[in-house]
Amino acid sequence: MSESLVAVVTGTSTGFGYDTARLLAAAGHRVYGTMRDIAGRNAEAARALSALGITVIELDVTDQTSVDRGAAQILSAAGRVDVLVNNAGTAHMGTTEAHTPQSLERQFASNVTGPFRVSRAFLPGMRANKSGLVVFVSSVVGRFIVPFTGVYTASKWAVEALAESFSYELRPFGIDVAIVEPGAYATNIFNAMLLPDDAARLADYGDVAKTFDRIGEGLGASAGQPIEVAQAIAALVAAPAGTRALRTTVPSGSPAEAINSAVAPIQRGVLEGFGLSAFLASEAAVV
Repeated sequence: MSESLVAVVTGTSTGFGYDTARLLAAAGHRVYGTMRDIAGRNAEAARALSALGITVIELDVTDQTSVDRGAAQILSAAGRVDVLVNNAGTAHMGTTEAHTPQSLERQFASNVTGPFRVSRAFLPGMRANKSGLVVFVSSVVGRFIVPFTGVYTASKWAVEALAESFSYELRPFGIDVAIVEPGAYATNIFNAMLLPDDAARLADYGDVAKTFDRIGEGLGASAGQPIEVAQAIAALVAAPAGTRALRTTVPSGSPAEAINSAVAPIQRGVLEGFGLSAFLASEAAVV
């Protein structure tokens, strides 16, 4: 895609979203970056993006009214949306049992219901135009499990399922869906991590719970630069429609990549067994 596109990127105050918005704008696309609290804690990020020609929109993916308002504002100004990057999210980490059901619900509200809600806001226009790209920023732990990340991991497994289902159902309308699976990266996720909120349950785990501290230290030590993920997203935007891989791991070589390669032919066989071959992409675009 060399033409100028209208792109919406959620969660642009920091990290992957911030860098993705910058790269897409630099490529000549008309970019709308969404974030919460533009006038408050994220004012500096909003000013920096605005200075690059990016239109910053107040939008909270966990609030239907906010999404409706933000989407209406974007569509009124741009007339259409060609690319949606569902990046906004949070990370609830630590001993799984020590998270309350309310913590689990908040995690799913931001990481699963949020991107689902935003996608529904823009998909009618994409279907009407018979074109578009929807990117879901997942995680390598959307494909395997690391202990003490159960709440976060569950949300990423869920968004993987939603995104892959979307990929089949939207293909007849000319819409591509791509899932980007980052490994450990130096984003604000480590600073904004939400830890277990049931102190009594956490205390019951004693030294076992401290295992998460070592996992966190290992992840932090191996973290790469967020721009790598933004570059992968920009490459998907630039790729011709119909050729984009369903899943892209960043960096390559992750265990998730091996899982994707192993599962893809099995999933393909399942759909073929149900007589749904028409919903499948080319072999080159299914990993």
